[in-house]
Order: sequence, then structure tokens, then C-alpha cells
Amino acid sequence: MLARSCVRQASSVGAVARQSLNRPATRAFTNSSGTAEASSVWRNAMTGGAATVLAVGSIAWYYHMFGHSVHAMTPAEEGLHPTKYPWEHVKFYKTYDAAALRRGFQVYREVCASCHSLSRIPYRTLVGTLMTVDEAKALAEENEYDTEPNDQGDIEQRPGKLSDYLPSPYKNDEAARAANNGALPPDLSLIVKARHGGCDYIFSLLTGYPEEPPAGANVQEGLNFNPYFPGTGIAMARVLYDGLVEYEDETPATTSQMAKDIVEFLNWAAEPEADERKKMGWKVLAATGVLFALSVWVKRYKWTPIKTRKLFYNPPAIAQKDIATRLSELKANTRQ
Repeated sequence: MLARSCVRQASSVGAVARQSLNRPATRAFTNSSGTAEASSVWRNAMTGGAATVLAVGSIAWYYHMFGHSVHAMTPAEEGLHPTKYPWEHVKFYKTYDAAALRRGFQVYREVCASCHSLSRIPYRTLVGTLMTVDEAKALAEENEYDTEPNDQGDIEQRPGKLSDYLPSPYKNDEAARAANNGALPPDLSLIVKARHGGCDYIFSLLTGYPEEPPAGANVQEGLNFNPYFPGTGIAMARVLYDGLVEYEDETPATTSQMAKDIVEFLNWAAEPEADERKKMGWKVLAATGVLFALSVWVKRYKWTPIKTRKLFYNPPAIAQKDIATRLSELKANTRQ
């Protein structure tokens, strides 16, 4: 809009300039007035143009400085860039696939839970999405948790409840490192949000283990080659193989299917409220659309009589008679 107004002002400057050139210089004050008007319009146009250039330059500078993604490592250190996959659950008009989430949770329990934890996910979060209340309670009761110290200061064990969080496979980080040759398995609660590439990176990592490292690849002892991992050397070996898990809904448990299911489950674990936020977003858009339509109607209702009114000047009849009399007198004087 600012650029359009500048163009409009520039055209008006040209029109004023042409009128000043074509108009005969009969009076001194007329030329000075036209020049002042042209200079004023030209000054306004220059101001608008300068503001436009400043705004566009500021936007371009901001995008150059902060518009690009900033990575802590170089592309060579980040590893091979993952392929972009069309995940359905990330679309703003789609929800999580409950069946895929149940399959992904099964893969986590049978494959990933032996090394990785989900310390931010309580059992109550699983209710209504992955399982029923009774199933979640039965799952929680399979594990024991510490109670509050009693009068003697002893800590007893109790069955798990829905308010408890999923247990970690290790007591502490030192035990985890000792069991994995010094490598600390990361917690998977927010792993999708904590890794560049998100779902694409996790899926590519799980399915990116080659049978043999390519020629020329240097893999340290105790590490496994994976082109998607930074540095290409990862402590975790390949864990997904065809037929490793037997799904309850009889879905073929291929490597890519299991990787897809566990990635969707981990994305849900990172933001289990995503579906609710999408629903709230649609409600906000609907309410905002109705309010916008009402505001447009009110604006037109209030301003249409003012914008469409016309002003007419009807001089009084006495003034018209006086004008006619004076004109007749002037004509008579002219003839004399």
C-alpha cells in the first residue's frame, strides 16, 4: 500500500508539473503558488519513497541475519541431510493415527525401553489415546515405585499408579554409561524436538544403517556407521529388523513400518497436546472470521452514509437578484 501511494503521488507530481508548464504566467503569485505546490507534492513523494526503501531494506537485512536456520555444526559434521517425508500428523488439519501410536508404543516397550527412557510421560497421558484406563492401570502396576519414608525412615515399594511416570531402564547416568561402553542413551521424551530434522531425522537414522560401511569410511572401534548421525559414528547399533515385533493388529512389521510407528509415537510424546491445540486453533479461526465479518458490516453501516453523502450549495434568491442587477449594470457601463 505504501508503494502504491508513492506511485500515486509521483503521478500527481507529473500532472502538477505539466499544468505548471502549460499554464501561462499571467500573475507572479500564480507561478509561485504552482511551484510551491509541485515542490510540496514532490517532497511528499520522496519521503514516501525513502520510507519504502527503508522498510524493504530493513526486511531484507533482517531476513539475511535471522531468516535462515542456524546450526551449531557444519553440514559435514551434521551428517547426511535426511529426506523430507510427508508426515500426516504434522499437517494442521490432520490428527494423530491412534493405531500407529499404539504400534509405536509397542515398539518402544519391546525394543527401545531397554536403553532409552521416557521420563516426561506419565501413565495417565496414555489414557484415551493409546489405551483404556484399565489397560494403563495394569501397565503401571507392573512396575514398583518408592513410597514416602515411614516413621522409621524406611522407603518401601508400591505398585505404580496413573500419576507415575514411565520408569527409566537405569538408576542413574553412570549406570547407563557403564552398560553402554561409556555412551549415554538420550531420553526420548523430547528427542523429536531436540534433533534437527525432527521426524525425518529419526526415521532416516533408524533405517539408515547399511550392511557394510562404504569404502573409505573410517569407523572407530565400538561405533557403528550411519551417514545421518553427526560424524557418521554412532554407539547404537541397528535395532530394527523385519519381523522383530509382532503387532497386535497384524500389521506387517517391516523395518520401515516399525520406524514410522516409533517416530509418530515419539512425536506424540514430545507434544501430546498437539491435537487439542489444532482444535483450539480451528475454533479461534472460526470465531475470528465471524468477528471480522461483523466488524466489516459495522464499519460499512456507520461510514456508508458519511462517505456517500453529497453537498449542494443553493444561493439565496436575493443574492441571485443582486448578481443579475450588477451584471446588467456592468453591461450598461461597458456599452457606454
